[in-house]
Amino acid sequence: TSITRPDAVQRAVMGAEVVVNLVGILAEKKPGDFKRIHTDAAGLVATAAASCGVQHLVHLSAMGASAASPSLYAQSKAAGEAAVRQAFPSAVILRPSVVFGYEDGFFNRFAHMAQVLPRLPVFAAGTKFQPVYVGDVADAVMAGLLPPAAGKSFDLGGPQVMTMRDILEYVQDKTNRRAGMIPVPMWYLKLMAPLLEKLPGQLLTRDQLILLGRDNVMTPGAEGLPALGITPTPVDAVVPAYLHRYRPGGGPVSRYKSA
Repeated sequence: TSITRPDAVQRAVMGAEVVVNLVGILAEKKPGDFKRIHTDAAGLVATAAASCGVQHLVHLSAMGASAASPSLYAQSKAAGEAAVRQAFPSAVILRPSVVFGYEDGFFNRFAHMAQVLPRLPVFAAGTKFQPVYVGDVADAVMAGLLPPAAGKSFDLGGPQVMTMRDILEYVQDKTNRRAGMIPVPMWYLKLMAPLLEKLPGQLLTRDQLILLGRDNVMTPGAEGLPALGITPTPVDAVVPAYLHRYRPGGGPVSRYKSA
C-alpha cells in the first residue's frame, strides 16, 4: 500500500496546502495491518505534511478510538491520533460514528439481508450507534480547514441514537419487509468468528465482535458537528430514498437527501 511507503507519501503531499487522510480498514488481511495503516501510516502522512510545509491537515479517525480498548482497531486508531498530534499539532481530528449514505455498507447491507433471508439475525441488539450522514462528514472536513478548528478533535454523530435492534426494525419498516428477527447470542458468534472471518468479505471478525459489544456514540461533552457550524442530518432525511429499491417490486431511488 502506497500510504505505508515514505517516498510515495512524500511525493503525494509535496506542494500541497491541504492534506486530508481518509485511509482506513475495517479488518486485517494479515496481522499488524491495523497498526501499519491506522498508526504508522497516519504518523507518516502527518510527518510528511509538516516537513513539506502543508498548512492544514485533517485526519479521519473513528468514534470509540481508545488506547484502553480491547479492540485492535480502536487501539490503532487512538495510536494514530497520537502520532498525528505529535507530528502536526494543529491537525484536525474527526471521529465519525457509522456513516450512512447512498452506497453505504450499513443500511444497505441490512436491507439486502432483509430482502434475501427468511429471518434477520439480531446480535448485539442493545449496542447503540449514532449514524452520521456522509455529506455531513464531508462538510466537517471542509470546516476543519478553517482556523477555529485547528488543533481540535470532533466526534461526528447524527441527531439520533439507535440500537442495533432499532436499526433492523427501521430497515424492515422502510423496505416493507416483515420477515421478523431471530436473536443470535454473542457466545455463538464468538464461536463462529474464526470461520466467518475466513469467508469472502470477512463477514464478521473477532475484533469487530469486540467493537459490537461497546456503544458507538459521542463522548459526553465532546464537540461535534454543531461546533463546526453543521446541523446533523437525521437518518429519515436520507435513508428511505435509497432503501426503496429493496422493497418488494423495487422502486425509484434518489441519491439526494430530502428537503
